[in-house]
Amino acid sequence: MMMQPSAQQYAVSRPLYSEDDFAEEYPKITRHHKTLPDHVKAYFTCDSKRAKNAALSLFPVIGWMRIYRIKEWLLSDMVSGVSTGLVSILQGLAFALLAELPVSYGLFTAFFPALVYCFLGTSRHLSVGAFPVLSLMVGAVVTRLVPNDGPPANITGFEGLTMDQQRVVVASSVTFLMGIFQLAMGVFQVGFVVMYLSDTLISGFTTAAAIHILVSQLKFVLALTVQCKNGPFSIICTLEQIFSQITDTNVADLVMSIIIILVVFAVKEVNDRFKAKLPAPIPIEVIVTIIVCGVSYGFNFKEKFGVDIIGKMQPGYETPIAPNIEVLQQSAVEAFPMAIIGFSVAFSVAKVYSIKHDYILDGNQELIAFGASNIFGASFRSFAASTALSRTAVQESTGGKTQIAGFISAMMAMIVTMWIGFLLEPLPKSLLGALVIVNLKGMLMQFREIPYLWRRDRPDCVVWIATCIAAILLGLDLGLAAGVGVELLTVVFRTQFTRCCVLANIRGTDIYKDRKDYLHIYEPEGTKIFRIPAPIFFANIEFFKGKLIESVGFNPLRVLRKRNKALRKIKKLLKSGELQITEKGLLHTGSAPIKESEDESNMEDLDQPTDFQNLPVQINWNAELPANICVPKVDVHSVILDFAAVSFLDISALKGLKAILKEFVRVDVEVYIVACDVYILEKLHSCMFFDAEIKTSIFFLTLHDAMLHILEKHPDQSEGKDTYKDLKMNPYHSNSATCLRSRDKTVAECRF
Repeated sequence: MMMQPSAQQYAVSRPLYSEDDFAEEYPKITRHHKTLPDHVKAYFTCDSKRAKNAALSLFPVIGWMRIYRIKEWLLSDMVSGVSTGLVSILQGLAFALLAELPVSYGLFTAFFPALVYCFLGTSRHLSVGAFPVLSLMVGAVVTRLVPNDGPPANITGFEGLTMDQQRVVVASSVTFLMGIFQLAMGVFQVGFVVMYLSDTLISGFTTAAAIHILVSQLKFVLALTVQCKNGPFSIICTLEQIFSQITDTNVADLVMSIIIILVVFAVKEVNDRFKAKLPAPIPIEVIVTIIVCGVSYGFNFKEKFGVDIIGKMQPGYETPIAPNIEVLQQSAVEAFPMAIIGFSVAFSVAKVYSIKHDYILDGNQELIAFGASNIFGASFRSFAASTALSRTAVQESTGGKTQIAGFISAMMAMIVTMWIGFLLEPLPKSLLGALVIVNLKGMLMQFREIPYLWRRDRPDCVVWIATCIAAILLGLDLGLAAGVGVELLTVVFRTQFTRCCVLANIRGTDIYKDRKDYLHIYEPEGTKIFRIPAPIFFANIEFFKGKLIESVGFNPLRVLRKRNKALRKIKKLLKSGELQITEKGLLHTGSAPIKESEDESNMEDLDQPTDFQNLPVQINWNAELPANICVPKVDVHSVILDFAAVSFLDISALKGLKAILKEFVRVDVEVYIVACDVYILEKLHSCMFFDAEIKTSIFFLTLHDAMLHILEKHPDQSEGKDTYKDLKMNPYHSNSATCLRSRDKTVAECRF
């Protein structure tokens, strides 16, 4: 039954091509492939044009400053910079608590990294500064080396320093090492490493980090003394301490925190709902901070209600310091995942705004920018910097056009640090904790992704849940490693246990689809088309062989062994005279068939091609054999392997593929491979894949070419001549492809 032609049709007339035929008619151009020395030479070759491009790449500020529109952009950047600066200052103070540092060092993180990024970053909207997940990871290293309830680690350079000073040394050193990792990845162009962290994994990880952050802030909201623990199951220990002291909660801190959370949350919802109508988001965090700070100072919250305040602010900046070598050695395991997470989150956020505003991001340059920012900031005692989605959203939504806004934001932090930081001294720590908790909303709401992932992609859902649970229970560093492991396992399972299928022809076309999905299909008798939708490598070659055997309905190796055993029996019967050759075939004249024991059989010889030498007749293995000799019948004469989705073969897969092809050939089943990638074909030639049994002629350009070749050799009589004509090439094909076109559209009738 032919389908009705569509409005657009095409007709192509060309010869039937195998790979050998096509290569003979259309010779390939010999291309020179660069060797490793060529790449090294090209990398270190320099001229004026390349030097200019390198300077523009290393300092993106030059590019956007050349096109800067002062009249149109400057005012927007100034407004955005002030708004973002206020948010950055408060988040720096709050996230310093997560890093277990004095809050004034949060202002350093809002200044130094942001200043460097303005000149080196390729994103025009990213707001660089403290990020809660990184702050928490820094805090884990800080409390491990300088715990609250015990002596610090035995590290040279800690002598004569207070606990806060020791912690600052640890935080700046681990940040310095994090920056070194980022800078090295950028210089050596290995930014692709972060691609192993999928959006699903990042989502699960940041959700777990949000839970850790929430638990860590409860001690400030409730005003409890909690000795922080590190390592696996530390969150359970922290919760146990909190609930054991719950009766010691400071009611003033708790009530103030609840009110702040409710007010800030409500205003943020208003900002989100009416963002199209509001000229700028309401800076509720700034407003609340000013009010609470004034009330705390006016009513002396510290003396009257025992509220813990941030206290003395460090005025100005301190002299630069070098990282502590021993701290670097003891924190390398934590610094590397911090480098990866910090860049991954920042690059994901930056990519959203680069697409929205139509400019290009350079991943390796971003690594260099963040590496330099963290190295420079760590030298001036700041801790790990990345970005926060809420802060970047403020910078973009308030009209920020370029990193001039980021520069002004950094200047705001400098002004507070140098001159007006003392005004923040009465600020309750519970307010900062409440602001941190409110800003966790976005990360905590990621739990809503679980039902969606479960319905759409269950392996991804498993990655999300496993990463989240592992990071919650084992800690962020081990949890991230576990998440990456689970993610790689899902990739292995997807490729190892891929969905192979048997294809069939859609009647009247040259299109082949899964036979289970369509009704109007045509399957020539004795032909199987097997599709492999994944690379073939050592882990899935056995699975592939098993699925292929299942699809054809027989095991060629077992059939070959049965045939060789039967041939031995026939030769013995002929030799003994119990089997006679007649006009009708072989006639058994003996009383009983000879039974051959396994000891008489050489099992290795049974795997060799069937040897008809010295046999006066040709045996039809699908006919009835004499002397009750049973051999499985094979009703398949051709197998087509669709390699269109096979991107590579390794050596193990190559050996396995060669073995299964030989097994089919030895039982008189022709195997054809179609749509094979040219580089795979070259590898097969270089690895001596072809021999007397497996020839290059089994490779065809397309599936339809192979099918037509098979039908010419084995005409299908199962459904009459009309079905064959539907698939057969038209008799007037020429040696060149032709397309029939009208003025307005392509004329489309597939004639085969």
